[in-house]
Amino acid sequence: FRIMAGKVKWVTDIEKSVLINNFEKRGWIQVAENEDWNFYWMSVQTIRNVFSVETGYRLSDDQIVNHFPNHYELTRKDLMVKNIKRYRKELEKEGSPLAEKDENGKYIYLDFVPVTFMLPADYNLFVEEFRKNPSSTWIMKPCGKAQGKGIFLINKLSQIKKWSRDSKTSSFVSQSSKEAYVISLYINNPLLIGGKKFDLRLYVLVSTYRPLRCYMYKLGFCRFCTVKYTPSTSELDNMFVHLTNVAIQKHGDDYNHIHGGKWTVSNLRLYLESTRGKEVTNKLFDEIHWIIVQSLKAVAPVMNNDKHCFECYGYDIIIDDKLKPWLIEVNASPSLTSSTANDRILKYNLINDTLNIAVPNGEIPDCKWNKSPPKEVLGNYEVLYDEEMAQSDGADRDLRGRPGQSPGVKGSRARDSGKPVLTTWK
Repeated sequence: FRIMAGKVKWVTDIEKSVLINNFEKRGWIQVAENEDWNFYWMSVQTIRNVFSVETGYRLSDDQIVNHFPNHYELTRKDLMVKNIKRYRKELEKEGSPLAEKDENGKYIYLDFVPVTFMLPADYNLFVEEFRKNPSSTWIMKPCGKAQGKGIFLINKLSQIKKWSRDSKTSSFVSQSSKEAYVISLYINNPLLIGGKKFDLRLYVLVSTYRPLRCYMYKLGFCRFCTVKYTPSTSELDNMFVHLTNVAIQKHGDDYNHIHGGKWTVSNLRLYLESTRGKEVTNKLFDEIHWIIVQSLKAVAPVMNNDKHCFECYGYDIIIDDKLKPWLIEVNASPSLTSSTANDRILKYNLINDTLNIAVPNGEIPDCKWNKSPPKEVLGNYEVLYDEEMAQSDGADRDLRGRPGQSPGVKGSRARDSGKPVLTTWK
């Protein structure tokens, strides 16, 4: 099959509808077709085959694909945590002010991932941490699954005995049939709206990792649970209380098929500004931007920055009742299936704007271009971070603005001077 990229040229609304509804039903799908060249949106499995040494595929300069070869360094739950921990240690060794800690030994600026361990490898470390606070609740997730599959909550060590355990050594032993899990301290004080838990799904486009250049999509949304939240241990098994995944919530009796249990990010911002104030709301979104950029910087050194690749990630962020954001996971293939009419419009625009940045001006793709598209093709995207611009402006010399201290300038151009504005919240 051919995997060339081309401009998006929709024929009819029906064609678009068929496209969106079939995205996740096929390993790859043709998005647009011209006389001489095609664009295909690929699944992560197809990407793995394309870049496999055994297959012998070689991409030409006019072929662009929608995943980096080892995207899993960020999108596998265990590897994401591993890379962020490594990043923090490296900054600490360098004496970077970003790795500063408080009197309790917690990172001040890089504490945005819940305490997490890998199972079975870190079982003994997890037990040690669990016993420090035996009343805590933890959430277990399989490393390689999505849509809430295989997730459950525990508050007792006996609840994870479904995996084999060597009673003599008290060490955690994995059966060959069991996959790796991550176990994270559960955020049991989430910000509630209408008594219900929610998280944020934000779309981030990365066009290159070295230098890092990423874009934030303005039209993200909140995903709400259908059942009111309670920290009661009697409801630990009720996933309609704890998991926001649409794949789970849509099966609940209280699921609303009109709005799909979703709010736009702009509605969330309006709500927070009216209830908490504009200043703290701006600070919250600054910190969310900070988290995203730092997570991308954490994996940039290990990412295979193939010039033929770009990536649209789905970031999942949870906000606690102190308005502190937490990075939960990053999705390599965020759902493009629409659950509501507004959802469909959003995802049409997301695909269109993504392709217009990956292949600007609808021209025949050229993987050698500098991947810095003109502002007019960004659509609903805005530049989140441009490493090249930040370095040329001397923004890497010191910690210019810590999270929440500045409005989170995205490297846009000032109207009067025409000069790039410094990215101040790195």
